[in-house]
Amino acid sequence: MLSAIIVDDEKSAIESLKWEIENFTTDVKVVDTFTNPQEAISAINYLKPDIVFLDIEMPELDGFQMLQKLTFRTFNLIITTAYNQYAIQAFKENAIDYLLKPIDPDELVKALQKAIHNRDFTVDSSNIDKIFNRIMHDNLPNQVKRIPLALAEKVVMVSDTDIVYCKSDGNYTHVILKEGTKYLLSKNIKTVFAMLPDNRFLRVHKSYVVNIDYISEYIRGDGGELILSNKKSIPVSRSHKADLLTMLNI
Repeated sequence: MLSAIIVDDEKSAIESLKWEIENFTTDVKVVDTFTNPQEAISAINYLKPDIVFLDIEMPELDGFQMLQKLTFRTFNLIITTAYNQYAIQAFKENAIDYLLKPIDPDELVKALQKAIHNRDFTVDSSNIDKIFNRIMHDNLPNQVKRIPLALAEKVVMVSDTDIVYCKSDGNYTHVILKEGTKYLLSKNIKTVFAMLPDNRFLRVHKSYVVNIDYISEYIRGDGGELILSNKKSIPVSRSHKADLLTMLNI
């Protein structure tokens, strides 16, 4: 039987994946789970699991940074992600297994079968980092991306073109869509911003990220102020003003 460790900053995602593994295969046992990647590093080095299920976007230390800190890397890496088909193809071509959130049971079984038949896979974190950077930066500028919004009891997939702005609320973030729907995520705004394509979204204030396609007016000032298409007023901080003017070609 193969041993597995799950690393994901969302406890609900861990519980869901653990339940699926336990119910869809008898060949893999989850020996430990972690919401804190720093704690996961020590456990992986010590327990030497056969499989690591790894989330990418985590606060403080993301999945790729965590991989770089590992001394033990002889395991099958299954990335839990929500990136588009270009990302999926890139991971496939580089022999990296993945699970697209929300996780499909059939895809989970396929990934587990790969791990069962490939017990000595060595993770090359530098190569993974290059793949990730290519995925994030080489896509076409106007390509629509599907963004996973992880809520308490489900994951909602939305198009990035439907997101108007995001507002920080401590360790939480409000995501506002063009039709007026609002979602509250248990992620800080820095983590949410990292999920969004940088050709369309810009952080204009410590508390706000905006979709530039919905900017109707820019009111000049010390930092300035944005008026969005839904009439929402967004402050612009002095530290982000230059980036805004560059992105808007002002």
